[in-house]
Amino acid sequence: MTVVTDVADMQALARRRVPKMFYDYADTGSWTQSTYRQNETALQKQKLRQRVARNIDNRSVKTTMIGQDVTMPVALAPVGITGMQHADGEILAAQAAEEFGVPFTLSTMSVCSIEDVAENTKNPFWFQLYVMRDRGFSESLMQRALAADCSALVLTLDLQVLGQRHQDIKNGLSTPPKPKPHVLLDLCLKPRWCWNMLQTKRHGFGNIHGHVTGVKDMSSLSEWTASQFDPTLDWSSVEWVKKHWDRKLILKGINDVDDAKIAAELGADAIVVSNHGGRQLDGALASYEVLGDIVDAVGDKIEVHFDSGIRSGQDIFKAIAMGAHSTYIGRAFIYGLGAMGKHGVTRVLEIMHKELDVTMGLCGETDISKVGRQNLVMSP
Repeated sequence: MTVVTDVADMQALARRRVPKMFYDYADTGSWTQSTYRQNETALQKQKLRQRVARNIDNRSVKTTMIGQDVTMPVALAPVGITGMQHADGEILAAQAAEEFGVPFTLSTMSVCSIEDVAENTKNPFWFQLYVMRDRGFSESLMQRALAADCSALVLTLDLQVLGQRHQDIKNGLSTPPKPKPHVLLDLCLKPRWCWNMLQTKRHGFGNIHGHVTGVKDMSSLSEWTASQFDPTLDWSSVEWVKKHWDRKLILKGINDVDDAKIAAELGADAIVVSNHGGRQLDGALASYEVLGDIVDAVGDKIEVHFDSGIRSGQDIFKAIAMGAHSTYIGRAFIYGLGAMGKHGVTRVLEIMHKELDVTMGLCGETDISKVGRQNLVMSP
């Protein structure tokens, strides 16, 4: 039996248990993948100040995100086709997040629909919106999210066109997988995954199937994205979204100070400093490299959240110390889901919670709200 001590262990298990096309979908970036790699490297380079002989009893990493109490400053980020990492993946991840006390964000491009997740959870979750060319369909998605009592909308701004991910093309990514020889061979080596998939009816894009017309191939994520995502999305589109959404609004995909200033003036509740996990503009700065400047520019006006590159509780601590109000994990929880289903997501959250708590203590802090740049070794 594999002993799991960190997220890297979960990643290794997921690589063995999830079909290659779906593992690669979650684990690769665009073009040369330089930004994907740099996201992690930037966090690894940040050093911490070790403090000693301080009373670090009664530590707490509890906080809030847009007014919602959370067990630690983490939300599960929206990840497309999560239900192909494990059968009913979005439902299982949402349940794990709910039980642990952190938010779950459902992607527009999910396998389990908004209604599926709502029927299988007790508390409100968040919904992530991609604005489509068909604004009527985008409006209907928001209405469905409101009907499902989603408490926040995460509007993604950095995917008007799809950054090419070479491995998805080479693997022939599709949902469900097409019966090609190399795909069938891979599936034969993943019996656990196949058995679980046979137990569910959810194999396509749950939020889209049955709700749109004129789509030729519902199994092709790349075709749908290329033909339906709206390249005209601009700041006025945010105002349009606000007219149809009267609850908490989070703007995701901010990786530049000027954009952060504009976003902060639009009346949203939070921004997410993110480069889409290195899956869009290859060659962009790592999100951690711009986090401090964005916090300095708008942190007194809007909650600044952080995404892209987090693989440990220490990474969470570094982001909070740099000034982020909270963070998101994507690949980390996906590894857990692919490796062990719902239990794997819970285990990843437990690991990160412990790493965050211990790191905070060894840095001489007891309250996550008091963590700041005094805990970092800052470059000259």
